[in-house]
Amino acid sequence: MASLTLKETLVRMRDGRLSPKELCERCLRRSQSLSELNIFITLTEETARSQAAKAVNRLKGENPVLNLDGIPVAFKDNFCTAGTRTTCASNMLRNFVPPYNATMVQKVLDSGAVIVGKTNMDEFAMGSGSIDSVVGPVKNPWTLLFRNFSKKPVSHDVCCRQKTVKKDSIAHGIRKHNIHTDVPELGKSEASSSPTFVDNSDWLVTGGSSGGSAAAVASGTVLAAFGSDTGGSTRNPASYCGVVGFKPTYGLLSRHGLIPLVNSMDVPGILTKTVSDAALVLNSVAGHDWRDSTTVTDSFKPVVLDKNFSLHGLHVGIPKEYHAPGTSPVVLDVWRQAADLLEREGAKVSQVSLPHTQHSIMCYHVLCCCEVASNMARYDGIEFGHRANQESSTEGLFAATRHEGFNDVVRGRILAGNFFLLRRNYERYFLKAQKVRRLIYNDFQQIFSEGVDVLLTPTTLSDAPTYSWFTQQDSRLRSEQQDVFTQPANMAGVPAITVPAALSPRGLPIGLQFIGQNFQEQKLLSVAHWFEKNTDFLPLNLDFLDNA
Repeated sequence: MASLTLKETLVRMRDGRLSPKELCERCLRRSQSLSELNIFITLTEETARSQAAKAVNRLKGENPVLNLDGIPVAFKDNFCTAGTRTTCASNMLRNFVPPYNATMVQKVLDSGAVIVGKTNMDEFAMGSGSIDSVVGPVKNPWTLLFRNFSKKPVSHDVCCRQKTVKKDSIAHGIRKHNIHTDVPELGKSEASSSPTFVDNSDWLVTGGSSGGSAAAVASGTVLAAFGSDTGGSTRNPASYCGVVGFKPTYGLLSRHGLIPLVNSMDVPGILTKTVSDAALVLNSVAGHDWRDSTTVTDSFKPVVLDKNFSLHGLHVGIPKEYHAPGTSPVVLDVWRQAADLLEREGAKVSQVSLPHTQHSIMCYHVLCCCEVASNMARYDGIEFGHRANQESSTEGLFAATRHEGFNDVVRGRILAGNFFLLRRNYERYFLKAQKVRRLIYNDFQQIFSEGVDVLLTPTTLSDAPTYSWFTQQDSRLRSEQQDVFTQPANMAGVPAITVPAALSPRGLPIGLQFIGQNFQEQKLLSVAHWFEKNTDFLPLNLDFLDNA
């Protein structure tokens, strides 16, 4: 049941074949059965049941039916939720209960959705693996293919939907990666055919920092989830978990109530199983918010995906700078085949150049640290959040509170940001990074002004890495590696979406990213939807757990 898409679920509920209360209970049971994956920080069981009961009444005709009536949704734990803890996976906000809802939360509630819980993440959204959380790391649900978390034999037959692949399919070049017989059998001993785990306690990371939200969708505990996307924090885990991760244009969705990391780049991100599901959620939450001055005032035109969408006349750009060092041959091969597929079906595909991309990751980290230093200054133990037991002096209270409340990653970024903002360093680092950011933005605008409609790039360097490999280097270096393909879109403020494209030879998902023009979500999602339909990716399906 939880393997249904959001769109399929809405149809079943509106024709009476499925009850919101039944679906809510199944999702809650699924969440509990997968507790070892550490997806949720807080499960809002009673609240969810109450919201599901209200959806039942609306569907019975007592009140108007809403866009997302009865749909189980989760929020990353940096979105404020009235009456429910919002911790940012930190000691600093471990017991913080906001008095108001973030605008995204309120709009989802107004659309009839059922909020199942708050998902795990990297502390204050600083990381790319969802391993730096005060409640422990998130484990990728695809680990279930290789590790027996459920205490029940697991095989690829029950973990993936079966779809018939026609050999004469136009997408056969990509689909060949997804044919079931190409995926290693559970327990196969060849190291090249499965992830190399150090021992039985090793597992696959989800990516981050919205790893809990991506894992929630991939595992079927919810049908949609929200994350935050500052440098790829929605798209990176979406790729590793085999789901759709969508970052809209900066200013299209309200940031009110989203605890800030980098105000000038933060965007609420949407994670779903399909592109059409992402469009449904977008249509429910987009638009101006008077509480957030960065949202655009133009009225939002809902996205409508045409099933007969044609690629003829579409110009797809392949940025040559995205052939980054360290990209796995499998990712490069899937990227090439995707470009070939688009070209065969009528799109014009050409190589383009974004010359300042090579400087983007370093500028991103300078600007990120600077804004982090500013945003984290509010956490001093005086007004809200954790307060240390230190009464010798005000300065001592500040220092002890911040040392106890922040982990090493957060403290490191605060220190770096304050260094960059010193009077003697301001022009050398911060101001120069801002100038390069403008050049990066100009690169995108130049390409789009020359007739390119969308860009096609990888999302990540490889499929999901193991925890033992990922932790061999520190968070800062891993973030520089993992964000290389995703953060330029945040620097430029343009929309981007990652779509599952193939299974690697290890049997793990690989996503590809489409980047579009500002406020051209209709075109971007239409292309992504076409691509999704013509690749037939086999998503994770854990419905067997319902009978365990």
